[in-house]
Amino acid sequence: MSGDLMVWGAISGPCHTAEVFGFAAAIIAGGQSRRFGQDKALALWRGQTLLAHVAAGLAGAHPRLLIAPPGKYALPGWETLGDLRPGEGPLAGLETALTHAPAGWVALAGVDHPALTPAYWHALAQALTPGALSVQAVAPDGSAQPLGALYHTALLPRVTALLDTGERRLRLAAPPGMPDTVLVRGLSAGYFQNVNRPADLAALGRQEGEGPYS
Repeated sequence: MSGDLMVWGAISGPCHTAEVFGFAAAIIAGGQSRRFGQDKALALWRGQTLLAHVAAGLAGAHPRLLIAPPGKYALPGWETLGDLRPGEGPLAGLETALTHAPAGWVALAGVDHPALTPAYWHALAQALTPGALSVQAVAPDGSAQPLGALYHTALLPRVTALLDTGERRLRLAAPPGMPDTVLVRGLSAGYFQNVNRPADLAALGRQEGEGPYS
């Protein structure tokens, strides 16, 4: 039952109203940030940390889980959970999130994408269909985004099996070609601004006119 949902021009602007979601949320933080040179989660953009921006986009989710070393960050309203497989990357973070979340859907995000507003998550939630196990946005370059996606807790056995074989690539948890992966196209390019280096953070300011905050 795979499918692509087209939402061209549907959510080009920010969402200013409180959005209540019918899913849990998990943010993966606390990585080594080698390319950034310092803790990326605490870097500032528009007066707030990248972690705070990502958390604001998911404020309407419940429960809200922060996958990070306990005590490393203070994020009110979020429960901090240590990674079940520390240092093993976002696929391991997904396993931790699916293990602790209640049965149902979980929004998985990283601190790399601070422009994911409630409107972005609402667009993904609109694509939920019976039988789906993942809903992923498709960037303008045609690539499906496994981080900044929705995952069902029923995926946990698949994720655990991948990790047990030594696999670490998040995109293999729910590849775009799988019949239970739903793709959402047509979202604003601004949502997909990725912060890996300090130059990427500086570019966020220059690109605001192209993004969801314009």
